[in-house]
Parts: sequence; C-alpha cells; structure tokens
Amino acid sequence: MLTALVSKANAQVPVELFVGQEKATIDLQFFRFFKDREGKQSRWLFFNRNRASVDYRMTSSVYRPQFGFTEAISYNPPALKGFAPVAVAQVFSAGVYPKLGVQYSRSHRDWVIFSWLVTETLASPDLDYFLLLRYTPALNDRWRVFLQAETLNTIPLHAEGSAVFIQRLRAGLKRMSWQWGLGTDLVQNKAADPSFDANMGIFLRYEF
Repeated sequence: MLTALVSKANAQVPVELFVGQEKATIDLQFFRFFKDREGKQSRWLFFNRNRASVDYRMTSSVYRPQFGFTEAISYNPPALKGFAPVAVAQVFSAGVYPKLGVQYSRSHRDWVIFSWLVTETLASPDLDYFLLLRYTPALNDRWRVFLQAETLNTIPLHAEGSAVFIQRLRAGLKRMSWQWGLGTDLVQNKAADPSFDANMGIFLRYEF
C-alpha cells in the first residue's frame, strides 16, 4: 500500500541512518501532494514516517528495539494559506493511536515548514504538537548547507499520563541526493520518575 501511495504522490523518499553513542536509528520520511487525473498537484497531502531504533545495551528483557509508523492525510484548500484539517494514524510498540487536528505546511527550494497539532480520538487522549524545520541554502552550484530541527511534544489530557518532549537536530552538508553531518536526539520524559536522554552522533541521509 505504501509503494502505491508513493507512486501516486510522485514523492521522493529520504532515508536517514543515525549512529549515536547510545542508539542507532533508521528513519524513512516524506510528504508529497497526490496528483490528480491530469497529473497536476491536488489538494490532498500525504505524510509518511517509518522509524526504528536499536539500543546498544539491548538484552532479551530490557532496552528492546523500538519502532513507530505515522501516516497522515490532509486536505489543503488554497484559501487556508497552508493550514489544513488532518487525520493521523500512528503505530508504536505500545499500540495504535488515531488522531485528528490541524496541520500547517509550506515549502520552498531552500526551506520546509511542516507542523501539526492533533489529539487522540481515544478515551484518555494525549495532545501532540509536531514541528519540522529544514533549511538548505546554497553554497555554490554543487554544495548546500543542510540544517534540520524537529520537535514532538506530547501533553496528556488526563491525570494518568506523562508529558514527553523530543527534539532532533541535524547540521551538515548536502550534495545532490546525499546529506551528512552531526546530530543529536534529545528525549525528556516528565513521568513520576523523570528521565532525560541525549543521543549524539553522525547521520547519513539519501533521497531516493
């Protein structure tokens, strides 16, 4: 199904391998508008993300591999100037989470802004705020700077939940379809037993 959607959306698919001092992750992510019958850009935007991580301390009982899949479809009428209603489905190691909310998307050759504010449709929902900023200014005809900042904040709307704040930062160079450089993944959990993790390392990214 994913292959069919990618073909229909005529999307490039960036894949990132990130190797840090604690974990290694692989991340496949893209967002593209579907094409209409005439081959022109429609108002339907498809966002997809597949992410998996492996902790070097993994045993049979703790620090097990984690994965997450996110699929989102939004309807983007020009009158809303980048804002759109969005439906999101997320599959994590802990379960499946359907969500609804508002999305904002703007892009240019040198920059991308992609964000949403959604809430789960379950009995005890969480509120999610996601923001992706990417900036790739040209250095010359062949080389570009690659800068990317991403944040995902989860705020519980019920007493039993705990807030989680995630930031992922990347800084490096881009040449043709390749990007590489330094990065860090920061995770802060505001549970009864708070935790903070920082995974710093290098990334290699390729756009198919």
